[in-house]
Amino acid sequence: MNYFSLNNRSHSSSFENAVIRGLAPDKGLYFPENIEKLPDSFFKELPNLPQTEVAYQAIKQFVGDEIPEKELKEIIATTLDFEFPIVHVKDNVYTLELFHGPTLAFKDVGARFMAGSLGYFITKNEVGKVTVLVATSGDTGGAVANGFLGVEGIDVVILYPKGKVSKIQEKQLTTLGQNITALEIDGAFDLCQDMVKQAFLDEEIQSQRQLTSANSINVARWLPQMFYYFLAYRQLSSEGKDIVFSVPSGNFGNICAGMVAKALGLPIKHFIASNNANRTITDYLETGTYKPKPSVSTISNAMDIGNPSNFVRILELFHNEYGNVKENLTSFSYDDEVTKQAMDSVYKETGYVMDPHGAVGYLGLQEYFKTHPNEVGAFLETAHPCKFRETVQDAIGKEIEIPDSIQAVLDKEKKAISIKNYADLKAFLLK
Repeated sequence: MNYFSLNNRSHSSSFENAVIRGLAPDKGLYFPENIEKLPDSFFKELPNLPQTEVAYQAIKQFVGDEIPEKELKEIIATTLDFEFPIVHVKDNVYTLELFHGPTLAFKDVGARFMAGSLGYFITKNEVGKVTVLVATSGDTGGAVANGFLGVEGIDVVILYPKGKVSKIQEKQLTTLGQNITALEIDGAFDLCQDMVKQAFLDEEIQSQRQLTSANSINVARWLPQMFYYFLAYRQLSSEGKDIVFSVPSGNFGNICAGMVAKALGLPIKHFIASNNANRTITDYLETGTYKPKPSVSTISNAMDIGNPSNFVRILELFHNEYGNVKENLTSFSYDDEVTKQAMDSVYKETGYVMDPHGAVGYLGLQEYFKTHPNEVGAFLETAHPCKFRETVQDAIGKEIEIPDSIQAVLDKEKKAISIKNYADLKAFLLK
C-alpha cells in the first residue's frame, strides 16, 4: 500500500515512511492511494472470528508486506488484549465501551498499534533515535505515554494545555518518566497542536531530531481505530436492523476510521458526529462552509478542538463533495448543561453511568432517532467515567469508584516542564 499527501497527490510514500515521518514533507496528511473492499465471505464469517483475526483482515492491505504477517499479528494481539463490549442501554440504544485498556481510554488501541509498528521499523532498519511529538487534549497523552513507555529508540514529548485536562489524565501523562517527557503549555489545545505542527516545519529542529507524530494525523494511530467498528458490528449484527454509530468527535480521527471501515464494506448505515460546544463540523454540515474557530473549554475536554485535523481525510473519502459528506454524516452540538442533564437522566432511567464524552454521543444518537426510529445504534463511550470523576458525580449524585490502576497513578508525583510559546518548545527540542 502506498500513501499520498493530501497537499500534493503526486507525492507517494510507503507505510513505513508514513509511520516514521508522521506528516508528508509538504506537511500534508497521508492517505491511502486505494481502499479495496473486503470479500463478502469475510463479512459472513465475521461474527465467529476472533477479534485479532478480524483486525488483521481489516488492516493488512494498509500495511502490505512491510510488516510480515507473523509480526503484524503479534502487534495486533498486543494491541487488542482487552475487551470491547457492546452494552445495551435501552430500546434500540447500545454503547460500545472503549475504556477497558490500560489507560481506560479508546486511544489505547491506536497508541499501542503505532508503538508496535514504529518499534518494528526502528529495530529492523536501524533508523536511530526517533522523537514522538504529540499534542493532547486529554486521553491521547496518557495512551501514548503508556503505549511507548520503554520502547527502545523512541523518546516521547507530550504537550498538554495547563488546567484543561482532568487530574487523572494529567497524572497519566506526567508520572511515567523514563523516555516520556510532559510539557505543560500555557494555552488551549489548539496552541499545543499548532506548536507541534510548527516544529515539523522547522528545518533546524528537523536537522537535529527525527520527529514523528503520535496524534491521529499519523496513519498508524488513525487507521487501527477502525477495529472498533468491526468488533461492534460483530456483536450487533444479530439485531437484523440498519446500524448507525454516534461518535463523540474532536479531531475526527475516530469517526474517519469508522468511515474507512465502511469503505472496506462493513455495512454501517450512517455516522453521527456528536460535538460539544466546539461545533465547527456541525456548522459546516448546516452551511456548507468550513470555518475553523478558536476552541472553547467544556466538560468533555478531549473534544475541545476548533479545527479538526482529520476532517480533510473525511473530505477526501467523499471526493471533496459536500453532498456526499452530508449523505453519510450528520452532526449535532450540545453544551455542558444539556450534557449533564443527559448523564443524570440516563443514570436515573437505566442505571448506566456515562462519561461526558459518551453523553454527547448518546445525545446525538437520540436526536438522530427522532427521524430514523427503526434503526439500531451505538454511541461510543471513549473513556471510563472515573477519568472525569468530579463532573460525573456532580451530574448524577453518585460517587464514582476509582480503579486500583488509576489510584496507583494518582499517588505518583507529577513531573512536567512549563513552557509558554514555540520558542520555549524549540529550545527544549534542540537542547
